[in-house]
Amino acid sequence: MNKKFLTAALAAALSCTTVSAFAAANPFADVPRDHWAYDAVAELADEGVIEGYGDGTYRGENEITRYEMAQMVAKAMAKEDQANAQQKALIDRLAAEFSAELSNLGVRVANLEDRIDNVKWGGEMRYTAKKTMFHDGPDSSMNRLELRLKPVATINDHWLVRARIDGRADMKNDTTKPLELKQANVEGHYGNWTIEAGLLPVTTEQGVVYDDNLSGGQVTYATDKVTAVLTGGRISAGRFATRYNNGGTPQSFATDTGDFGKVALTFRPNSKFDITGEYIHISGLASENYHPETTRYNSGTLGIWGIGANYKFDKNVKLSGYYGENTKGDLDKKYNRNFNAELRYKGASKADHGSFGLYAAYRHLGNTSVVAPTFGAFESSWKGWEVGGEYTFAKNIVGYVAYVDGENIADKGTDVKKIWSRIRYFF
Repeated sequence: MNKKFLTAALAAALSCTTVSAFAAANPFADVPRDHWAYDAVAELADEGVIEGYGDGTYRGENEITRYEMAQMVAKAMAKEDQANAQQKALIDRLAAEFSAELSNLGVRVANLEDRIDNVKWGGEMRYTAKKTMFHDGPDSSMNRLELRLKPVATINDHWLVRARIDGRADMKNDTTKPLELKQANVEGHYGNWTIEAGLLPVTTEQGVVYDDNLSGGQVTYATDKVTAVLTGGRISAGRFATRYNNGGTPQSFATDTGDFGKVALTFRPNSKFDITGEYIHISGLASENYHPETTRYNSGTLGIWGIGANYKFDKNVKLSGYYGENTKGDLDKKYNRNFNAELRYKGASKADHGSFGLYAAYRHLGNTSVVAPTFGAFESSWKGWEVGGEYTFAKNIVGYVAYVDGENIADKGTDVKKIWSRIRYFF
């Protein structure tokens, strides 16, 4: 366990926690170096749940006691409403382990803070520029400015409300799009269970098949070893990228609203490796004007099986892989399958000035096996290479750049290249 991570988390905890007493279950006893809490706190620090010093750096070589570890856990608990289900499960496990020390600090494990204001506002402003170059067609470009407001309101010890409101400006054509409600959902936490309902964000493994919003509900059960997710709801045709029929002529995939269902199971035998299996089912998206023999989509039904895995060689290097296939499609496999292989070195943290990340990936996104992939530079129906990087220019200001060299699967293998960049200002 890297001592720098631990000392950084300790400093952050000391900056906001008032020490009221020092006697609880031998608070000055050292936590053994092989204790699982070291890896847990390091993981939370690496993911930004626990931050470093005010300037975002990590320094110091102090030994850690149970009392100091409890202060780090308290800091993580204060930000639990910003954590995902897996992180919440890890925080809850740490809170149970150091409950005596937390009690001595005056921390209530079920609800760390009596909030003066139960509504918290956050968000980001982002600027995105891209240029796509086709082998035998006109180039296209985009310059877009977006504002995302993300309020979080606490209802009680178990429930909160999340929302996201977006506004957009086309900098190239000097046009704007008014603020629009993108997400609005309630979220409940009961032990290892998380319940969500409303207009909520949904992401599949590595974001290959889907990373967008839908109207419905989701139930998650998460421990430090296992995460199970069940999702159901309605999805509009507008969530889909442009589709193509088997003749290669661009046309909309569907014109209606359909049913969306997802089941996923993740297993993490240790802190370095995890593997996920999932199934995504979408039906009812073909209108009466579309015929299966023409669109070749079996009346707008998708049944995508996928498996993905991630392996961390160390704290800096991570390898990810995913394979998925639409078993309901009847086109060539190049349209009905997708796969993603990515090698990543380090990563930029918005709290850590000067932090950076690099990656290289090969992706194949068959247009009938994906819905709304998460990749900013890489588009549906493409296959090829992508390289990129990210850098934190100052606290809460992060820049990204990527380059794609591939071909359009649905357009008879037409070569395509793309330069993509983004800068995000978090608040």
